[in-house]
Order: sequence, then structure tokens, then C-alpha cells
Amino acid sequence: MIQNRVKQALIGIFTLGLGTIPVAATTVPRRTLSVPSPTPTENEPQQPADALFQKGIEQAQQNQLEAAIASWEEALKLYQQQKNPQGEALTLEQLGLAYQRMGESDRALEFYQQQRAIARTLEDRHGEARGWGNIASTNRALGNYSAAIDANEKALNLLVELEDRRGEGQVLGNLGNVYIALGEYDKAAELHEKSLAIAQEMGNQQGAVLSLNSLGAIAASAGDYEKATDFYQKSLEAAKTINFIAAEADALNNLGSIHHALKEYDRAIDYYQQTLEIAETMGSLRLKSAALASLGLAHASKQDYSQALDYQAQSWQMAKEMGDRPLESIALGNWGHTLWKAGELEEAEEKLNRAIEIRESLRANLEDAQKVSIFDTQIRAYYLLQQILVAQNRPEAALEIAERGRSRAFVELLAKRISSESAAESIFAKPPNIEKIRQIAKDHQATLVEYSIIPDDRFIAQGKLVGSDLKLFIWVVQPNGTITFRNVDLNTFQFSTEQEGENDSPEEGIQIKKQVRDLRRVLFTPRRARTRKKLQELHQLLIQPITDLLPTNPEDRVIFIPQGSLFVLPFPALQDENKTYLIDKHTLLTSPSIQVLDLTHQQKAKLAQTKEEISGDNALIVGNPTMPDKPPGLLPLKGAEEEAIEIAKMLDAQALIGEAATETAVVEKMPDAKLIHLATHGLLNEIVDLGLGAPGAIALAPTPGVTDGLLTTEEILNLQLNAELVVLSACNTGQGDITGDGVIGLSRALVTAGVPSVLVSLWAVPDAPTAELMTEFYRQLAQNPDKAQALRQAMLKTKEEFPPPSNWAAFTPIGEP
Repeated sequence: MIQNRVKQALIGIFTLGLGTIPVAATTVPRRTLSVPSPTPTENEPQQPADALFQKGIEQAQQNQLEAAIASWEEALKLYQQQKNPQGEALTLEQLGLAYQRMGESDRALEFYQQQRAIARTLEDRHGEARGWGNIASTNRALGNYSAAIDANEKALNLLVELEDRRGEGQVLGNLGNVYIALGEYDKAAELHEKSLAIAQEMGNQQGAVLSLNSLGAIAASAGDYEKATDFYQKSLEAAKTINFIAAEADALNNLGSIHHALKEYDRAIDYYQQTLEIAETMGSLRLKSAALASLGLAHASKQDYSQALDYQAQSWQMAKEMGDRPLESIALGNWGHTLWKAGELEEAEEKLNRAIEIRESLRANLEDAQKVSIFDTQIRAYYLLQQILVAQNRPEAALEIAERGRSRAFVELLAKRISSESAAESIFAKPPNIEKIRQIAKDHQATLVEYSIIPDDRFIAQGKLVGSDLKLFIWVVQPNGTITFRNVDLNTFQFSTEQEGENDSPEEGIQIKKQVRDLRRVLFTPRRARTRKKLQELHQLLIQPITDLLPTNPEDRVIFIPQGSLFVLPFPALQDENKTYLIDKHTLLTSPSIQVLDLTHQQKAKLAQTKEEISGDNALIVGNPTMPDKPPGLLPLKGAEEEAIEIAKMLDAQALIGEAATETAVVEKMPDAKLIHLATHGLLNEIVDLGLGAPGAIALAPTPGVTDGLLTTEEILNLQLNAELVVLSACNTGQGDITGDGVIGLSRALVTAGVPSVLVSLWAVPDAPTAELMTEFYRQLAQNPDKAQALRQAMLKTKEEFPPPSNWAAFTPIGEP
């Protein structure tokens, strides 16, 4: 008989954020919701099935899991014979929990799915909620994050309907832990803060302990060690008070991680040892694996590599046994890092390749934004593997990894548009090997220059943090397929730095992001000497090491494949010691990756099949729309209006100006246009502030009650465009969130929507120079369809009349020439 309710299920269900620090903080599994148990009443004899069920509970509590499973399997047969679906469902749930505890996640998932189906048939909504929660837990361990989110949300909806506040708080925390694994820390923090508030409201001390621990993990992932320590200490003290041993162990491990990050290795080891002792007492493989991984990294930091490798091998073995793929990938990454430090390069390469394979599989079924986010938590493995391959004198293999480690989500989006197959199956989505890279250079008859900024290894796997810039790897792929590698030690550079109100002073070692930021700041000041110095310093860093490899014919194309902050660097304005700008010598383009360049080439070929030329009938020219009300402060652009009118005359087209340039009208015309020119405001973070999703939007005229006048990146991604070229003659249209996947913004959205060539601006350019540059660009384009060469000639002409680089160097062509 199914009657009274007992305490709780055997184990908790969530184990996210399971790295070790400096890797990442551990989060203790959350317990399931209360589970009914078959127990007899005072006057009712216990049935054999119930007795077996209870025996299994007692065996599991003593860590006799195989015996418990045997008891439950016998109980399950009896419940099925009795046609007792309640008992059957409960037993299936316990079997799932036991197999999950043993690390057999696939088997656990089967039992959970059967339990949930029976609960649904019985209209047992609490049972169904538990089923979804356990399904979510198992999918998390398998690295199926989308399925974990979906299952958690289903559990949450049921619990809200049932007005089960305690359960609601638990599932919010579980969901928050999935977002920690995805690197979506703001979302995770919001969920955990709600979970903590509900736990405190309901007097759920265990729930509060778990939320405090997870909030500490989020703070640590951002490098806020003081805040993280505060959360961990509170979690530890509360866990001790209520004798919550698993949470106590996690808090100890996480406090050790803080000392580890602060290079207090002996104190860290003391905390890790305490965690290990508790894990062994509990018989918890999860905790033991985390503690051993932490100890391994701490001993590696002390250069005790033999001991470190022993710990890491054990940690990996346990993660493997548990079937926890995210934890296994972290363990392999830790192991590979220590092998690299120990000089065991071949073994290190093998471990890192395996770690990367798992991490790539974890991204497979995610949405685009989730792929971008989680990739930024995984990117360090690609940097480290590049270093290992270069150390083995295998720079071409390192280039393959550099390509494999950039713009992956972008590539998959493009591949899905180009191919009828799914992105995961499409041959277009597979990273290029070295022969394919050579072929791409030959197809474009261009010199490809790929940069990789290699950080130091102070953060092995801690959130999205990376260390200071250590090296700059540069590969030059020439049109004949020759590949040359250059390795720049950034610690050998002394760049000038400037404090407000002070003179220049030398700065040892450099952060490329800071140098680019400094340049962009001085570009808009009248201090031309200072601007020139910055341009020359960046030329010395980025161009001088490869000057001998670049073409001598200025019409030959050079395509830069930047990384990080180099995406917003005005390459045309870089200046050598003779005060010659790079645009004077070369025709320049950029691309997020070599593979993206290949995909845009295919897009262009596909469009060429229509044999439709650009004309006034298929050109969409927009200038100075009536600005939307939000965000406030969008001023009219009279110069953009004049620019659009002039370009429309050149093309014999009709420009959409003012109130005519509505979002509705523009979007309606975009799919049929072969050329799209948008002279209006480009927006960045204002869109995020308005709650409209990813950065980037084009300001157009609103239609009250129909459209808001903001054409966002997410809306562009849903379009099917056939334009050969889109020109965004607007403020900051080339910017966005800089991630490991490239710049997440308007240019990415337009290329994904089908446009092979996009011309964007890196900053707001004054009206007169922009009008001059744009009209000259179209004049050149009418004579020569090569967009990069047309832009070069337009820049050279504009430079003559408006010499400061801020007037002419903002525009960059992305994709096909």
C-alpha cells in the first residue's frame, strides 16, 4: 500500500559547476522533492513488495547500492504483478536515483522516464514534477543542457500550479546551476537569488545552503574572491549547523579554491584534504573526484608534478565511471595542463584533444546564444593546445586548432543556411584541415593573416576569465598555399601608456585590449602625434613581424582574421615608421575565421547563379529615418539623408527618407534587394538595456502599434536575404559583444541571413567625410565590382581631404571582396 510520506529521496540531483579552482567552484547536488514511500499502517501487515522496497532504502542508506538495486528490482516485479502503479512508480524512481549515484546516467534516465509517464497517467502532479526534476538532473550529467533546461522548466510549471513554494525554490536553484554550466552567470545569479529568497521564506535551511554555495561559485567565476568567500563561509557555517555533510564538503573545496587562486597553495591543500576525507566517508564519487582534481592542480602549482598527475588520473577515472561528461572534460583539461607543465607534450596533446571533443559535443544541441556563452568557458583548452603544438614545432596543426577554436556557433549557423543537412551533420560545419585552409587562400587569391592572442594560464577553467596576454601567434597563408608562422613574445614589448594629466611612460608587457582601447580614445583627440605613436606601436606589434610575407602589389588582397579586441582595430590606419598607412600598401578585408570566409564564398556563388545585377530597381537605400522614441536621444542625421539621396541618384534608385523609412517598409524590401545601404543610427548595448536581446539594432521609423522602429540582430537572423552587399553607414555598426565566437552584433546577423559582403563602421564618423567616402565607394564600385578595392580607393581619396584617421579608417569590409 502507498500511504505515508517519508523523508526524502536517496540523493540530490544537481552537480553543476563541478570544476576545481583555479578551475571552477563545486556545487552540491540538490535533493529531490519529498517522495512517498510504501509503508504499512499500524494495523496493516507489510506486503512483500513494500518490505523489499523498504529494505532497498536501508541498503542504500548504508551505501550498499547493488544490494539496494536487487531489492528494488524484486519489489518492482511484485508491484507490476499486483498492478500497483503507485508502487511501481516509486520503485522506478529509486532505481533511477541509485543508478545515477553509481554514475550510470543512461540507465537512470530510462527509469526516470518510466516513472514520470506513470505519474502522468495517475495524474500525480507532484510525482510528475519529481520525474521532470530527475530527468533534468540526468541530462545535466550527460551534458544535455537544453534537455535539462526544458525538463526543469516543466517541473517548475507544475510546482507553481501546485503552489509548492519549497519545490519551486529548489527547481529554480537547479535551473540556475544549468545556467552556471552554460556560462550565463547573470541569469544563474537571478535564479539563485530567487531560490535563496524562497528557501529563507519557507525555512528550507538546506535550500539556503545550496543557493549560498552556488552564488559563491558565480562570484568566483567573475574573479570576485572576496564576495565568493563571503558566500562560501556562510554556506559552510549553515551546513555545519544542520549537519549537511555534502554541502559542507563543497564549501570547504570552494574555500580552498579561493586560496588556490590567491596562490596560497598550502592552505588550499588543507581545505582540499578536508573535502577528500568527507567524500571518502560519504562514499561520494562526485565529491572525491572534485577534491582529487583540486589537489592535483594545487600540487601542479607547487611543481610537484608526479603527485599532481596521480591525483588527476584518479579524478578522471571517477568522472568517467560516473558518466558525468562535463566533469570528465574538466578532469581531462586539468590532466593535460599538468602534463604540459611537466613537459609531457604528446600526452598533454592527447588529453586536451579528448577534453575538446567532449566539450564540442556538449555544445551540439544548444541554441546559438548558449553555444556562444558556453564556448567562452571552454576556450582556454584551445589556447593551451595551440601552445603545445607550437612547442612541438607543429605550427600548421596549431593553426587547425586556432580555426577549430573560433566562430564555431557562427559557422554552424551559416552551414545550416547553406546546407539542407542539420548544422551538426553538415560537412560545411566541420573545422577545416590544413589542406582546406590552403585551398581557401587559393580560391580567394588572397593572403590570409590569422591572429591568436595566447593568455597565460593563471585561470585554467574559471568561468570565462583568461589571464594576461602572453604571446601573439600569427599565421600567414599565401595565395599559393604557403603557410608561415610567427611567434611574438608580448613580454618583450614596451608600449607607451598614458595616465590622465601625465606624460607617456613605458609599459612592460602589453594587454592588446588596452592598447586598442587607448588607440580608439586618442583617435578622436586633436593630439595627432599621440595618435600616430599609437598607430605605429600597433603596426610594430601586428604587421612588422609579417611585413616580408605581405604582397607588394597594393591591389592584392590581404584578409585579416582577428581575435578579441582586434576585431575593432582600424587596420587600414596602422602606420609604419615612415608614416605610411597600411591602406596605402594593401587592399584589406576581415573575416571572423578562415572557415567563415569559405562559407561567405559559397554564399556569393549561390547568389551569382541568379545572374541578377545590382540596379536601381533592386537597390534599397535608406537615410535618416524618423527616429524611434526608445532609446531616447537618437538625433536626426541630416548628413545621412544627403548621403542616401546622393547614392540613390548614382544608382538611379529611390531612397527611403524620414517617415517613409519605416521598419515595416524596409524589412518588406530587404529579401528582394541585391544592394542594401542603411545610413542611420546603429545601436549596441542600448538594445540589451531595453530587453530586446543580443547587442545590435538598426534605427528605423516606427509604426505605432505595429513596430518599434528597431531592427534587431535577432530579427535580422530570421530574414532570408539575397543581397550581395549590405552597407551599414552608421554609428558603431561593426561593434558588439566580443566573444570567442567573434563579434556578436549586426555584421554577424547579416552574414548569417545570407549576405556574403558587409561593410560596417567601427565608430561614428562625421557627416562630411562619410558622405565623401561613400559616394566615392559607389563610384569606384560602378567601375570595379571588387568591394575591397573600391573601399581602398574611397579611403585614399577621403584621406586626402580629411587626413585624420578618425575621418576615413572606420569602415571595414567583412566577408567576400
